[in-house]
Amino acid sequence: MNKHEKYINRCIELAKNGLGTTYPNPLVGSVIVYNDKVIGEGWHKKAGESHAEVNAINSVEDKSLLSKATIYVSLEPCSHFGKTPPCADLIIAHKIPYVVIGTLDPFAKVAGNGIKKLMEADANVTVGILEEECHELNKRFFTFHNKKRPYIILKWAETADGFIAPLTKDEQKPVWITNKYSRQLVHKWRTEEQAIFVGTQTVLDDNPSLNARDFSGNNPIRIVWDKSGKIDTQFHVKDNSIKTLILTENNRFQSTENCIYELCQFDENLIENTLNILVKHQIQSVIIEGGSKTIQSFIDENLWDEALIFTGKNIFENGTKAPKIKGKIVESKTNLDDKLVTLKNYD
Repeated sequence: MNKHEKYINRCIELAKNGLGTTYPNPLVGSVIVYNDKVIGEGWHKKAGESHAEVNAINSVEDKSLLSKATIYVSLEPCSHFGKTPPCADLIIAHKIPYVVIGTLDPFAKVAGNGIKKLMEADANVTVGILEEECHELNKRFFTFHNKKRPYIILKWAETADGFIAPLTKDEQKPVWITNKYSRQLVHKWRTEEQAIFVGTQTVLDDNPSLNARDFSGNNPIRIVWDKSGKIDTQFHVKDNSIKTLILTENNRFQSTENCIYELCQFDENLIENTLNILVKHQIQSVIIEGGSKTIQSFIDENLWDEALIFTGKNIFENGTKAPKIKGKIVESKTNLDDKLVTLKNYD
């Protein structure tokens, strides 16, 4: 690993501290180096607050060193006024002579303009350091802007004999296949993604809360299909505790601040119609948590990016079969008695 890679790698490490809190902004980390010594660091913590470059520059005690330093940043510095001023202008104002960038920003208002502005101000700019790793860091942001849809994660647990749910059950709550540690891990994932999605039947059968109660962090936006309006106010998804989107063909409902109804056509283009609504709400990532029919519909349309599949040691013998999926296994591990496989869709 050369010097530039070393510091961009540190930028990536810093940026990950903002996972789950920066939406709709990307994850960005920044490091400032003088004489091969780090004199400042920062990352973007929350949308509307200071960007990584600002936090890094502010952390430098001796500002006179900036005019002789190199600033590293995992994503191209912004060049436009949003909720905060352009970072490219700040770098120029401090006369930082060397700028090393992991990758270009795909957002149309930046997309090379930050680099152009820096070069016009005579900064020495290097681009494309650990570019693949920087893309992976912001897979949600890049998918949203390049593919015009959220990054889609499928998640389910299946029994050792391949069932996702039993044939019958006595109570209106989930039947657990995984152990409590795996369930806590799922709640951690929920804090990292912007939204969580289930179909009508999952709500009717399990009455899930779809929150992150077992892990510290933000709750995801809840998204539910409810074509005809079967879900009433007794269900947790309508308790107004978390922002919830209800996608329906029934136009008799009135939205509230935390329960928003969106008219959606439940036709052969249902998945596309659904994703368009999510894009309208600036949702960059979503976990699809079931049930089997809902998950399979995304698989059949080849609209998924990642699948997280638990296999427990339970045996149901009959019930609802787990979804069928093909993808590249990128990780396989055991979480106590539960097996967890991560698939990526490279089609």
